[in-house]
Amino acid sequence: MKISTVARHLREGTKNVVRNGWMTFASISSIAISLLILGIFVLITLNVNDIAAQIEDQVEINVYLEVNTSQEQIDTLKSQIQGIHEVKTIKFVSKEEGLVYLRQKLGESGKALLDGFEGDNNPLNDAFTIEVDDPRNVAAVADQISALNIGKDPKPIYKVNYGKGTVEALFKVTQIVRWIGFGIVILLSFTAVFLIANTIKITILARRKEISIMKMVGATNSFIRWPFFIEGALLGFIGSVIPAGLILGGYWELLNTSSLNLNLLMIQLTPFSKIAPTMVVLLLGIGMVIGIWGSLISVRKFLRV
Repeated sequence: MKISTVARHLREGTKNVVRNGWMTFASISSIAISLLILGIFVLITLNVNDIAAQIEDQVEINVYLEVNTSQEQIDTLKSQIQGIHEVKTIKFVSKEEGLVYLRQKLGESGKALLDGFEGDNNPLNDAFTIEVDDPRNVAAVADQISALNIGKDPKPIYKVNYGKGTVEALFKVTQIVRWIGFGIVILLSFTAVFLIANTIKITILARRKEISIMKMVGATNSFIRWPFFIEGALLGFIGSVIPAGLILGGYWELLNTSSLNLNLLMIQLTPFSKIAPTMVVLLLGIGMVIGIWGSLISVRKFLRV
């Protein structure tokens, strides 16, 4: 295709966007509203998935040791736990460190409750805090650690705690939430495609006489199609830039709102740097593809003259 022909198609496609006034406005509005709704649910779904992953990552195993466990037994037990394939990290927490952490957690109001528990009066146990490579392996790893007590006298492990029952329920809930979010996004995607494509079809239906006349005076199918493809792409681009800007602008404000302090809950919203590329590529891609596709389907009907 000659450069002059390409320039002509670009010029005509751009002119059509400007010239068609209310039909252009209707198409862009339809695309923008559909993609805005879709984009919001995609944003929610991405954050729900990230929050679910953060909650799962906070699942850990606490191995409490017997009070009179010797240092040799502690070292041996640590080595055995490290040898379990699924164990990612292991940290020894002495009872003194545990008391300091408990005081920090209780704050000023509860500090007096722990007075007099220093030194030999410390009622806490030494412990190991363990993270696994996959939170879903936590139950299996906990069972393997409990089995390390077998044949030992005295037994080094007092209790293995990982929130049995609660953790399994948590995994089921997060999985259900993920699937619901995914299903809503897929449903809204098809709805957006249907609404946008039909709006573009209506736009081109209003110009069926123009297409028929061009066909009858000898214009080739590709010569007729290209300006409409470009017009569809421009409509899709403009219609997707608007919701992308609104969603990203609103999300930026949300992340920077001082009253939003999710850190207290030990969870964080998905970073803007991760959300922005995904939303821009998704919305612009869907908008332009649907714009071109809607134009292709609609124009093809009137090329059979």
